[in-house]
Amino acid sequence: MESIPKKSVPPETIEQSQEKVPDLPGAFSFFWLKLWRGNPPGLGLLTVAIVTALTMLVPILYVVIRGIQGGADRWLRLLDTRIPILLQNTLSLTFVVTFFALFIGVTLAFLVIRTDLPGRKAWQWLLALPLLIPPYVGAITYIIIFGPTGWIRDWLGSPLFNIYSFWGVAFVLILFTYPYVYLITSAALKRSNLNYEEAARIAGLHYGQVFWKVTLPLLRPAMGAGAILVALYVLSDFGAVAALRYTTFTAAIYFQMGNYDQVAAAILSVLLIAITLVFIWGEAKTREKQRFYQSKGTPRQAPVSELGHYKLPLLFYVIAIFTLAVVLPLAVLFYWSSVGITRGAIDSRFWGFAWNSVFMAGSASVLCMILALPVVYLKSRNPSIVSTFVDKLAYAGYALPGVIVALGIIFVFNQYIPFLYGTAALVIVAYVIRFLPQNMQAAEAALTAVSPRLDEAGRMAGYSPWQVMMRVTLPLITPGLLAGSALVFVSAIKELPATLLLRPPGMDTLAVRIWIDASEGFYQTAAPAALLLVLLSIIPLRWMLKKY
Repeated sequence: MESIPKKSVPPETIEQSQEKVPDLPGAFSFFWLKLWRGNPPGLGLLTVAIVTALTMLVPILYVVIRGIQGGADRWLRLLDTRIPILLQNTLSLTFVVTFFALFIGVTLAFLVIRTDLPGRKAWQWLLALPLLIPPYVGAITYIIIFGPTGWIRDWLGSPLFNIYSFWGVAFVLILFTYPYVYLITSAALKRSNLNYEEAARIAGLHYGQVFWKVTLPLLRPAMGAGAILVALYVLSDFGAVAALRYTTFTAAIYFQMGNYDQVAAAILSVLLIAITLVFIWGEAKTREKQRFYQSKGTPRQAPVSELGHYKLPLLFYVIAIFTLAVVLPLAVLFYWSSVGITRGAIDSRFWGFAWNSVFMAGSASVLCMILALPVVYLKSRNPSIVSTFVDKLAYAGYALPGVIVALGIIFVFNQYIPFLYGTAALVIVAYVIRFLPQNMQAAEAALTAVSPRLDEAGRMAGYSPWQVMMRVTLPLITPGLLAGSALVFVSAIKELPATLLLRPPGMDTLAVRIWIDASEGFYQTAAPAALLLVLLSIIPLRWMLKKY
Protein backbone atom coordinates (compact mmCIF):
# COMPACT_ATOMS: atom_id res chain seq x y z
CA MET A 1 0.00 0.00 0.00
CA GLU A 2 2.89 2.40 0.77
CA SER A 3 5.45 1.09 -1.73
CA ILE A 4 5.22 4.08 -4.07
CA PRO A 5 7.20 7.05 -2.72
CA LYS A 6 5.41 10.33 -2.84
CA LYS A 7 8.26 12.04 -4.70
CA SER A 8 8.28 9.41 -7.43
CA VAL A 9 5.27 11.01 -9.17
CA PRO A 10 6.40 14.11 -11.11
CA PRO A 11 3.92 17.00 -10.85
CA GLU A 12 3.87 17.45 -14.58
CA THR A 13 2.86 13.79 -15.05
CA ILE A 14 -0.07 14.21 -12.70
CA GLU A 15 -1.14 17.39 -14.45
CA GLN A 16 -1.10 15.65 -17.82
CA SER A 17 -3.28 12.79 -16.55
CA GLN A 18 -5.87 15.11 -15.01
CA GLU A 19 -8.84 16.27 -16.97
CA LYS A 20 -8.00 19.63 -18.44
CA VAL A 21 -9.33 22.79 -16.88
CA PRO A 22 -11.32 24.71 -19.51
CA ASP A 23 -9.38 27.31 -21.50
CA LEU A 24 -10.24 30.31 -19.36
CA PRO A 25 -8.48 33.60 -18.65
CA GLY A 26 -5.25 33.30 -16.70
CA ALA A 27 -6.62 35.00 -13.58
CA PHE A 28 -9.53 32.56 -13.36
CA SER A 29 -7.25 29.57 -13.93
CA PHE A 30 -5.01 30.78 -11.11
CA PHE A 31 -8.07 31.20 -8.85
CA TRP A 32 -9.35 27.74 -9.79
CA LEU A 33 -6.04 26.08 -8.92
CA LYS A 34 -5.77 28.03 -5.67
CA LEU A 35 -9.35 27.09 -4.75
CA TRP A 36 -8.44 23.42 -5.03
CA ARG A 37 -4.99 23.83 -3.48
CA GLY A 38 -3.31 22.97 -6.75
CA ASN A 39 -5.23 19.71 -7.16
CA PRO A 40 -8.51 20.38 -9.03
CA PRO A 41 -10.86 17.45 -9.62
CA GLY A 42 -12.06 16.25 -12.98
CA LEU A 43 -15.09 18.17 -14.20
CA GLY A 44 -17.13 14.99 -14.56
CA LEU A 45 -16.52 13.98 -10.94
CA LEU A 46 -17.24 17.51 -9.71
CA THR A 47 -20.47 17.72 -11.71
CA VAL A 48 -21.82 14.42 -10.40
CA ALA A 49 -21.00 15.36 -6.80
CA ILE A 50 -22.61 18.82 -7.07
CA VAL A 51 -25.77 17.47 -8.75
CA THR A 52 -26.07 14.83 -6.03
CA ALA A 53 -25.71 17.39 -3.25
CA LEU A 54 -28.22 19.80 -4.81
CA THR A 55 -30.72 16.98 -5.26
CA MET A 56 -30.53 16.32 -1.52
CA LEU A 57 -31.16 20.00 -0.77
CA VAL A 58 -33.83 21.07 -3.29
CA PRO A 59 -36.96 19.45 -1.72
CA ILE A 60 -36.13 20.80 1.73
CA LEU A 61 -35.33 24.25 0.36
CA TYR A 62 -38.64 24.20 -1.49
CA VAL A 63 -40.49 23.45 1.76
CA VAL A 64 -38.80 26.40 3.44
CA ILE A 65 -39.72 28.72 0.55
CA ARG A 66 -43.35 27.55 0.54
CA GLY A 67 -43.53 27.99 4.29
CA ILE A 68 -42.10 31.50 4.25
CA GLN A 69 -44.53 32.42 1.46
CA GLY A 70 -47.47 31.08 3.47
CA GLY A 71 -48.67 34.55 4.31
CA ALA A 72 -48.70 36.57 7.52
CA ASP A 73 -52.31 35.62 8.31
CA ARG A 74 -51.59 31.89 8.29
CA TRP A 75 -48.46 32.35 10.38
CA LEU A 76 -50.24 34.49 12.96
CA ARG A 77 -53.21 32.11 13.13
CA LEU A 78 -50.93 29.13 13.75
CA LEU A 79 -48.81 31.08 16.23
CA ASP A 80 -51.92 31.94 18.20
CA THR A 81 -53.40 28.45 18.18
CA ARG A 82 -51.39 25.32 17.35
CA ILE A 83 -47.72 26.27 17.47
CA PRO A 84 -47.41 27.01 21.24
CA ILE A 85 -48.95 23.62 22.10
CA LEU A 86 -46.78 21.82 19.53
CA LEU A 87 -43.65 23.54 20.85
CA GLN A 88 -44.46 22.52 24.40
CA ASN A 89 -45.27 18.92 23.46
CA THR A 90 -42.29 18.46 21.17
CA LEU A 91 -39.62 20.14 23.31
CA SER A 92 -40.75 18.62 26.60
CA LEU A 93 -40.80 15.13 25.06
CA THR A 94 -37.37 15.68 23.47
CA PHE A 95 -35.73 16.84 26.69
CA VAL A 96 -37.27 14.13 28.88
CA VAL A 97 -36.44 11.28 26.48
CA THR A 98 -32.91 12.59 25.91
CA PHE A 99 -32.23 12.95 29.65
CA PHE A 100 -33.38 9.44 30.58
CA ALA A 101 -31.83 7.82 27.50
CA LEU A 102 -28.57 9.53 28.42
CA PHE A 103 -28.77 8.27 32.00
CA ILE A 104 -29.62 4.69 30.99
CA GLY A 105 -27.09 4.57 28.13
CA VAL A 106 -24.17 5.90 30.21
CA THR A 107 -24.87 3.73 33.27
CA LEU A 108 -25.26 0.57 31.18
CA ALA A 109 -22.07 1.32 29.22
CA PHE A 110 -20.10 1.87 32.43
CA LEU A 111 -21.46 -1.32 34.03
CA VAL A 112 -20.61 -3.62 31.12
CA ILE A 113 -17.20 -2.06 30.31
CA ARG A 114 -15.74 -1.08 33.68
CA THR A 115 -17.29 -3.39 36.32
CA ASP A 116 -17.49 -7.07 37.21
CA LEU A 117 -21.18 -7.27 36.29
CA PRO A 118 -22.12 -10.95 35.86
CA GLY A 119 -22.27 -11.86 32.15
CA ARG A 120 -20.77 -8.50 31.13
CA LYS A 121 -19.45 -9.85 27.80
CA ALA A 122 -22.90 -11.09 26.75
CA TRP A 123 -24.59 -7.92 27.98
CA GLN A 124 -22.36 -5.80 25.73
CA TRP A 125 -24.30 -6.90 22.64
CA LEU A 126 -27.60 -7.88 24.24
CA LEU A 127 -28.17 -4.30 25.44
CA ALA A 128 -27.82 -3.03 21.85
CA LEU A 129 -30.68 -5.23 20.61
CA PRO A 130 -33.42 -2.56 21.04
CA LEU A 131 -32.02 -1.01 17.86
CA LEU A 132 -33.58 -3.98 16.06
CA ILE A 133 -37.08 -2.82 16.94
CA PRO A 134 -38.52 0.31 15.28
CA PRO A 135 -40.07 2.55 17.94
CA TYR A 136 -43.47 2.45 16.22
CA VAL A 137 -43.37 -1.35 16.49
CA GLY A 138 -42.40 -0.99 20.14
CA ALA A 139 -45.31 1.39 20.66
CA ILE A 140 -47.73 -1.14 19.15
CA THR A 141 -46.42 -3.93 21.38
CA TYR A 142 -46.86 -1.80 24.50
CA ILE A 143 -50.37 -0.82 23.44
CA ILE A 144 -51.10 -4.56 23.32
CA ILE A 145 -49.63 -4.98 26.83
CA PHE A 146 -50.72 -1.79 28.65
CA GLY A 147 -53.57 -0.50 26.50
CA PRO A 148 -57.15 -0.09 27.74
CA THR A 149 -57.97 -3.54 26.33
CA GLY A 150 -54.46 -4.98 26.72
CA TRP A 151 -53.02 -7.99 28.50
CA ILE A 152 -52.49 -6.20 31.83
CA ARG A 153 -56.16 -5.17 31.95
CA ASP A 154 -57.21 -8.76 31.22
CA TRP A 155 -55.00 -10.07 34.03
CA LEU A 156 -55.49 -7.36 36.68
CA GLY A 157 -58.85 -5.91 35.73
CA SER A 158 -57.45 -2.46 34.94
CA PRO A 159 -54.36 -1.10 33.19
CA LEU A 160 -51.40 -0.08 35.36
CA PHE A 161 -51.13 3.33 33.70
CA ASN A 162 -52.40 5.24 30.69
CA ILE A 163 -50.14 4.36 27.77
CA TYR A 164 -51.83 7.10 25.70
CA SER A 165 -50.10 9.90 27.60
CA PHE A 166 -46.92 11.96 27.70
CA TRP A 167 -45.19 9.50 29.99
CA GLY A 168 -46.40 6.57 27.89
CA VAL A 169 -44.78 8.06 24.78
CA ALA A 170 -41.63 8.99 26.72
CA PHE A 171 -41.41 5.46 28.17
CA VAL A 172 -41.53 3.85 24.73
CA LEU A 173 -39.07 6.25 23.09
CA ILE A 174 -36.58 5.96 25.96
CA LEU A 175 -36.51 2.17 25.67
CA PHE A 176 -35.77 2.18 21.95
CA THR A 177 -33.38 5.14 21.72
CA TYR A 178 -31.00 4.62 24.66
CA PRO A 179 -28.75 2.32 22.53
CA TYR A 180 -27.57 5.39 20.58
CA VAL A 181 -25.97 6.67 23.78
CA TYR A 182 -24.98 3.22 24.99
CA LEU A 183 -23.01 2.24 21.87
CA ILE A 184 -21.11 5.53 21.52
CA THR A 185 -20.31 5.76 25.24
CA SER A 186 -19.15 2.13 25.31
CA ALA A 187 -16.77 2.85 22.44
CA ALA A 188 -15.43 5.93 24.24
CA LEU A 189 -14.87 3.95 27.46
CA LYS A 190 -12.93 1.26 25.57
CA ARG A 191 -10.65 3.89 24.00
CA SER A 192 -10.24 6.19 27.01
CA ASN A 193 -6.75 6.88 28.39
CA LEU A 194 -6.33 5.64 31.97
CA ASN A 195 -3.38 7.95 32.72
CA TYR A 196 -5.75 10.75 33.73
CA GLU A 197 -7.65 8.54 36.16
CA GLU A 198 -4.44 7.15 37.65
CA ALA A 199 -3.08 10.66 38.13
CA ALA A 200 -6.29 11.63 39.93
CA ARG A 201 -5.98 8.65 42.28
CA ILE A 202 -2.35 9.50 43.01
CA ALA A 203 -3.54 13.02 43.86
CA GLY A 204 -5.73 11.49 46.57
CA LEU A 205 -9.18 11.39 44.96
CA HIS A 206 -11.36 8.42 45.85
CA TYR A 207 -13.19 6.33 43.24
CA GLY A 208 -16.38 8.43 43.18
CA GLN A 209 -14.46 11.68 42.81
CA VAL A 210 -12.40 10.22 39.96
CA PHE A 211 -15.58 9.24 38.15
CA TRP A 212 -17.27 12.65 38.52
CA LYS A 213 -14.22 14.85 38.02
CA VAL A 214 -12.18 12.86 35.45
CA THR A 215 -14.03 9.96 33.79
CA LEU A 216 -17.34 11.71 33.18
CA PRO A 217 -15.80 14.90 31.70
CA LEU A 218 -13.74 12.73 29.33
CA LEU A 219 -16.97 11.05 28.22
CA ARG A 220 -18.83 14.31 27.54
CA PRO A 221 -18.07 14.40 23.78
CA ALA A 222 -19.38 10.83 23.38
CA MET A 223 -22.37 11.55 25.59
CA GLY A 224 -23.13 14.68 23.57
CA ALA A 225 -22.95 12.75 20.31
CA GLY A 226 -25.35 10.12 21.64
CA ALA A 227 -27.66 12.72 23.13
CA ILE A 228 -27.97 14.67 19.87
CA LEU A 229 -28.82 11.45 18.02
CA VAL A 230 -31.58 10.73 20.52
CA ALA A 231 -32.89 14.29 20.41
CA LEU A 232 -32.94 14.37 16.60
CA TYR A 233 -34.73 11.04 16.52
CA VAL A 234 -37.42 12.25 18.94
CA LEU A 235 -37.88 15.44 16.90
CA SER A 236 -38.33 13.38 13.73
CA ASP A 237 -40.37 10.47 15.11
CA PHE A 238 -43.85 10.02 13.72
CA GLY A 239 -44.86 6.39 14.20
CA ALA A 240 -44.57 6.09 17.98
CA VAL A 241 -46.13 9.46 18.81
CA ALA A 242 -48.98 8.96 16.35
CA ALA A 243 -49.67 5.40 17.56
CA LEU A 244 -49.85 6.68 21.14
CA ARG A 245 -52.00 9.69 20.12
CA TYR A 246 -49.53 12.33 21.23
CA THR A 247 -49.29 15.36 18.96
CA THR A 248 -45.86 16.72 18.06
CA PHE A 249 -44.69 18.70 15.04
CA THR A 250 -44.20 15.60 12.88
CA ALA A 251 -47.66 14.23 13.67
CA ALA A 252 -49.24 17.65 13.06
CA ILE A 253 -47.46 18.01 9.71
CA TYR A 254 -48.66 14.57 8.64
CA PHE A 255 -52.25 15.30 9.64
CA GLN A 256 -52.17 18.64 7.82
CA MET A 257 -51.05 16.78 4.70
CA GLY A 258 -53.93 14.37 5.21
CA ASN A 259 -56.27 17.36 5.28
CA TYR A 260 -54.68 18.72 2.07
CA ASP A 261 -53.49 21.86 3.85
CA GLN A 262 -50.00 21.97 2.40
CA VAL A 263 -49.42 25.60 3.37
CA ALA A 264 -49.91 24.90 7.09
CA ALA A 265 -47.77 21.78 6.76
CA ALA A 266 -44.99 23.84 5.16
CA ILE A 267 -45.17 26.49 7.92
CA LEU A 268 -44.92 23.85 10.64
CA SER A 269 -42.06 22.22 8.73
CA VAL A 270 -40.11 25.49 8.67
CA LEU A 271 -40.39 25.74 12.44
CA LEU A 272 -39.34 22.12 12.94
CA ILE A 273 -36.33 22.64 10.65
CA ALA A 274 -35.37 25.69 12.72
CA ILE A 275 -35.66 23.69 15.96
CA THR A 276 -33.54 20.89 14.51
CA LEU A 277 -30.82 23.32 13.42
CA VAL A 278 -30.81 24.91 16.88
CA PHE A 279 -30.25 21.50 18.49
CA ILE A 280 -27.40 20.70 16.09
CA TRP A 281 -25.81 24.12 16.64
CA GLY A 282 -26.15 23.82 20.41
CA GLU A 283 -24.50 20.40 20.50
CA ALA A 284 -21.64 21.66 18.32
CA LYS A 285 -21.10 24.66 20.62
CA THR A 286 -20.92 22.47 23.71
CA ARG A 287 -18.14 20.42 22.08
CA GLU A 288 -15.97 23.41 21.15
CA LYS A 289 -14.02 23.35 24.41
CA GLN A 290 -14.31 19.62 25.01
CA ARG A 291 -11.26 18.37 23.15
CA PHE A 292 -9.23 15.62 24.77
CA TYR A 293 -6.20 14.00 23.18
CA GLN A 294 -3.98 11.11 24.06
CA SER A 295 -0.45 12.48 24.07
CA LYS A 296 1.43 9.21 23.58
CA GLY A 297 1.04 5.48 23.60
CA THR A 298 -2.15 3.52 23.12
CA PRO A 299 -5.12 3.15 25.48
CA ARG A 300 -4.70 0.37 28.04
CA GLN A 301 -7.52 -1.88 29.12
CA ALA A 302 -9.19 -0.48 32.21
CA PRO A 303 -9.17 -2.54 35.40
CA VAL A 304 -12.52 -4.05 36.30
CA SER A 305 -14.11 -2.46 39.34
CA GLU A 306 -15.83 -4.71 41.87
CA LEU A 307 -19.48 -3.91 42.53
CA GLY A 308 -19.54 -5.65 45.91
CA HIS A 309 -22.93 -5.44 47.65
CA TYR A 310 -24.36 -3.50 44.69
CA LYS A 311 -23.84 -6.37 42.25
CA LEU A 312 -27.31 -7.96 42.55
CA PRO A 313 -29.32 -4.68 42.50
CA LEU A 314 -27.39 -3.43 39.46
CA LEU A 315 -27.77 -6.79 37.71
CA PHE A 316 -31.51 -6.54 38.34
CA TYR A 317 -31.44 -3.00 36.82
CA VAL A 318 -29.75 -4.33 33.67
CA ILE A 319 -32.16 -7.28 33.39
CA ALA A 320 -35.15 -4.97 33.86
CA ILE A 321 -34.04 -2.67 31.03
CA PHE A 322 -33.37 -5.63 28.73
CA THR A 323 -36.74 -7.21 29.56
CA LEU A 324 -38.68 -4.03 28.89
CA ALA A 325 -36.80 -3.11 25.70
CA VAL A 326 -36.34 -6.55 24.11
CA VAL A 327 -37.99 -9.52 25.82
CA LEU A 328 -41.54 -8.16 26.19
CA PRO A 329 -41.79 -6.63 22.66
CA LEU A 330 -40.40 -9.77 21.01
CA ALA A 331 -42.69 -11.99 23.11
CA VAL A 332 -45.69 -9.98 21.90
CA LEU A 333 -44.55 -10.19 18.27
CA PHE A 334 -43.91 -13.93 18.45
CA TYR A 335 -47.28 -14.58 20.11
CA TRP A 336 -49.32 -12.58 17.59
CA SER A 337 -47.22 -13.88 14.70
CA SER A 338 -48.06 -17.45 15.70
CA VAL A 339 -51.73 -16.49 15.87
CA GLY A 340 -51.51 -14.79 12.49
CA ILE A 341 -49.73 -17.70 10.82
CA THR A 342 -52.37 -20.18 12.03
CA ARG A 343 -55.04 -17.84 10.59
CA GLY A 344 -53.36 -17.55 7.22
CA ALA A 345 -51.67 -14.15 7.58
CA ILE A 346 -48.67 -15.31 5.54
CA ASP A 347 -50.36 -15.25 2.14
CA SER A 348 -49.69 -13.79 -1.30
CA ARG A 349 -50.62 -10.28 -0.09
CA PHE A 350 -48.04 -10.52 2.70
CA TRP A 351 -45.30 -11.49 0.26
CA GLY A 352 -46.47 -8.71 -2.05
CA PHE A 353 -45.93 -6.18 0.74
CA ALA A 354 -42.54 -7.75 1.45
CA TRP A 355 -41.55 -7.49 -2.22
CA ASN A 356 -42.60 -3.84 -2.38
CA SER A 357 -40.47 -3.13 0.68
CA VAL A 358 -37.46 -4.98 -0.68
CA PHE A 359 -37.79 -3.40 -4.13
CA MET A 360 -38.00 0.20 -2.97
CA ALA A 361 -35.49 -0.11 -0.12
CA GLY A 362 -33.14 -2.13 -2.35
CA SER A 363 -33.33 0.44 -5.16
CA ALA A 364 -32.57 3.22 -2.69
CA SER A 365 -29.61 1.33 -1.19
CA VAL A 366 -28.08 0.77 -4.64
CA LEU A 367 -28.55 4.43 -5.60
CA CYS A 368 -27.01 5.56 -2.30
CA MET A 369 -24.01 3.33 -2.91
CA ILE A 370 -23.55 4.85 -6.38
CA LEU A 371 -24.06 8.46 -5.32
CA ALA A 372 -22.04 8.36 -2.10
CA LEU A 373 -18.73 7.55 -3.80
CA PRO A 374 -18.26 10.74 -5.89
CA VAL A 375 -19.16 13.03 -2.96
CA VAL A 376 -16.89 11.26 -0.48
CA TYR A 377 -14.06 10.88 -3.00
CA LEU A 378 -14.19 14.58 -3.85
CA LYS A 379 -14.00 15.56 -0.17
CA SER A 380 -11.14 13.16 0.58
CA ARG A 381 -8.94 13.54 -2.49
CA ASN A 382 -9.71 17.14 -3.52
CA PRO A 383 -10.15 19.02 -0.23
CA SER A 384 -11.37 22.58 -0.58
CA ILE A 385 -14.19 24.82 0.56
CA VAL A 386 -16.21 23.57 -2.43
CA SER A 387 -15.86 19.87 -1.60
CA THR A 388 -16.63 20.56 2.08
CA PHE A 389 -19.75 22.53 1.12
CA VAL A 390 -20.89 19.76 -1.25
CA ASP A 391 -20.42 17.22 1.55
CA LYS A 392 -22.51 19.31 3.97
CA LEU A 393 -25.29 19.73 1.41
CA ALA A 394 -25.48 15.98 0.96
CA TYR A 395 -26.34 15.65 4.66
CA ALA A 396 -29.29 18.05 4.35
CA GLY A 397 -32.06 15.44 4.64
CA TYR A 398 -30.46 13.23 7.28
CA ALA A 399 -31.33 15.24 10.38
CA LEU A 400 -34.85 16.10 9.25
CA PRO A 401 -38.04 14.06 9.66
CA GLY A 402 -39.18 11.88 6.80
CA VAL A 403 -42.49 13.76 6.73
CA ILE A 404 -40.68 17.01 5.79
CA VAL A 405 -38.63 15.29 3.10
CA ALA A 406 -41.85 13.77 1.74
CA LEU A 407 -43.56 17.16 1.73
CA GLY A 408 -40.70 18.71 -0.25
CA ILE A 409 -40.76 15.88 -2.78
CA ILE A 410 -44.51 16.30 -3.25
CA PHE A 411 -44.01 20.01 -3.95
CA VAL A 412 -41.15 19.49 -6.43
CA PHE A 413 -42.53 16.50 -8.34
CA ASN A 414 -46.07 17.86 -8.53
CA GLN A 415 -44.80 21.18 -9.86
CA TYR A 416 -41.90 20.21 -12.12
CA ILE A 417 -41.92 16.42 -12.74
CA PRO A 418 -45.61 15.53 -12.85
CA PHE A 419 -45.18 12.43 -15.01
CA LEU A 420 -43.41 10.68 -12.10
CA TYR A 421 -45.93 11.82 -9.52
CA GLY A 422 -47.77 8.88 -7.97
CA THR A 423 -45.02 6.36 -8.78
CA ALA A 424 -42.54 4.42 -6.67
CA ALA A 425 -39.84 6.88 -7.80
CA LEU A 426 -41.00 9.39 -5.17
CA VAL A 427 -40.56 6.88 -2.35
CA ILE A 428 -37.11 5.87 -3.60
CA VAL A 429 -35.98 9.50 -3.88
CA ALA A 430 -37.18 10.15 -0.33
CA TYR A 431 -35.20 7.17 0.93
CA VAL A 432 -32.07 8.39 -0.87
CA ILE A 433 -32.37 11.91 0.57
CA ARG A 434 -32.95 10.57 4.07
CA PHE A 435 -30.32 7.86 4.19
CA LEU A 436 -27.55 8.74 1.71
CA PRO A 437 -25.36 10.04 4.59
CA GLN A 438 -25.33 6.56 6.13
CA ASN A 439 -23.65 5.23 3.01
CA MET A 440 -21.37 8.28 2.89
CA GLN A 441 -20.17 7.63 6.44
CA ALA A 442 -19.33 4.02 5.63
CA ALA A 443 -17.60 5.00 2.37
CA GLU A 444 -15.58 7.72 4.09
CA ALA A 445 -14.44 5.31 6.79
CA ALA A 446 -13.31 2.84 4.12
CA LEU A 447 -11.63 5.54 2.02
CA THR A 448 -9.48 6.76 4.91
CA ALA A 449 -7.77 3.34 4.90
CA VAL A 450 -6.73 3.71 1.23
CA SER A 451 -3.50 5.62 0.70
CA PRO A 452 -3.75 8.66 -1.64
CA ARG A 453 -0.48 7.47 -3.17
CA LEU A 454 -2.41 4.75 -4.97
CA ASP A 455 -4.39 7.51 -6.67
CA GLU A 456 -1.13 9.18 -7.64
CA ALA A 457 0.07 5.91 -9.13
CA GLY A 458 -3.10 5.69 -11.16
CA ARG A 459 -2.59 9.23 -12.42
CA MET A 460 0.98 8.38 -13.38
CA ALA A 461 -0.37 5.39 -15.35
CA GLY A 462 -2.44 7.82 -17.44
CA TYR A 463 -5.86 7.42 -15.84
CA SER A 464 -8.21 10.40 -15.50
CA PRO A 465 -9.52 11.23 -11.99
CA TRP A 466 -12.79 9.48 -12.79
CA GLN A 467 -10.95 6.36 -14.00
CA VAL A 468 -8.75 6.37 -10.90
CA MET A 469 -11.84 6.45 -8.69
CA MET A 470 -13.56 3.62 -10.58
CA ARG A 471 -10.58 1.36 -11.33
CA VAL A 472 -8.29 1.90 -8.36
CA THR A 473 -10.27 3.20 -5.39
CA LEU A 474 -13.66 1.52 -5.86
CA PRO A 475 -12.42 -2.11 -5.68
CA LEU A 476 -10.62 -1.32 -2.41
CA ILE A 477 -13.56 0.32 -0.62
CA THR A 478 -16.33 -1.92 -1.94
CA PRO A 479 -16.75 -3.75 1.44
CA GLY A 480 -17.35 -0.42 3.17
CA LEU A 481 -19.80 0.70 0.49
CA LEU A 482 -21.70 -2.58 0.78
CA ALA A 483 -21.88 -2.25 4.58
CA GLY A 484 -23.29 1.26 4.21
CA SER A 485 -25.71 0.03 1.57
CA ALA A 486 -26.97 -2.69 3.93
CA LEU A 487 -27.54 -0.06 6.63
CA VAL A 488 -29.46 2.11 4.15
CA PHE A 489 -31.56 -0.88 3.12
CA VAL A 490 -32.72 -1.64 6.64
CA SER A 491 -33.29 2.03 7.53
CA ALA A 492 -35.34 2.49 4.36
CA ILE A 493 -37.38 -0.66 4.79
CA LYS A 494 -38.50 0.62 8.23
CA GLU A 495 -39.22 4.21 7.15
CA LEU A 496 -42.87 4.98 7.86
CA PRO A 497 -44.03 8.62 7.34
CA ALA A 498 -42.37 9.19 3.95
CA THR A 499 -43.73 5.85 2.71
CA LEU A 500 -47.23 6.62 3.98
CA LEU A 501 -47.30 9.96 2.15
CA LEU A 502 -45.57 8.99 -1.10
CA ARG A 503 -46.43 5.36 -1.85
CA PRO A 504 -48.40 4.76 -5.07
CA PRO A 505 -51.95 3.41 -4.76
CA GLY A 506 -51.92 -0.33 -4.14
CA MET A 507 -48.18 -0.45 -3.38
CA ASP A 508 -48.13 -0.83 0.39
CA THR A 509 -44.96 -1.93 2.20
CA LEU A 510 -44.43 -3.95 5.37
CA ALA A 511 -44.07 -0.75 7.42
CA VAL A 512 -47.31 0.65 6.00
CA ARG A 513 -49.25 -2.56 6.63
CA ILE A 514 -47.94 -2.74 10.20
CA TRP A 515 -49.23 0.78 10.76
CA ILE A 516 -52.62 0.27 9.09
CA ASP A 517 -53.35 -3.19 10.54
CA ALA A 518 -52.25 -2.24 14.07
CA SER A 519 -54.31 0.97 13.94
CA GLU A 520 -57.37 -1.13 13.15
CA GLY A 521 -56.57 -3.71 15.83
CA PHE A 522 -55.55 -6.52 13.43
CA TYR A 523 -52.47 -7.52 15.43
CA GLN A 524 -52.37 -11.01 13.95
CA THR A 525 -51.54 -9.54 10.52
CA ALA A 526 -49.34 -6.68 11.78
CA ALA A 527 -47.10 -8.86 13.95
CA PRO A 528 -45.58 -11.12 11.22
CA ALA A 529 -44.62 -8.05 9.19
CA ALA A 530 -43.10 -6.40 12.26
CA LEU A 531 -41.18 -9.54 13.14
CA LEU A 532 -39.79 -9.74 9.60
CA LEU A 533 -38.57 -6.13 9.86
CA VAL A 534 -36.84 -6.94 13.15
CA LEU A 535 -35.07 -9.95 11.65
CA LEU A 536 -33.89 -7.89 8.68
CA SER A 537 -32.23 -5.44 11.08
CA ILE A 538 -29.77 -8.00 12.43
CA ILE A 539 -27.19 -7.53 9.63
CA PRO A 540 -26.52 -3.79 10.12
CA LEU A 541 -26.57 -4.21 13.90
CA ARG A 542 -23.76 -6.76 13.62
CA TRP A 543 -21.83 -4.32 11.44
CA MET A 544 -22.33 -1.51 13.98
CA LEU A 545 -21.21 -3.67 16.89
CA LYS A 546 -18.06 -4.67 15.02
CA LYS A 547 -17.37 -1.02 14.19
CA TYR A 548 -17.80 0.18 17.75
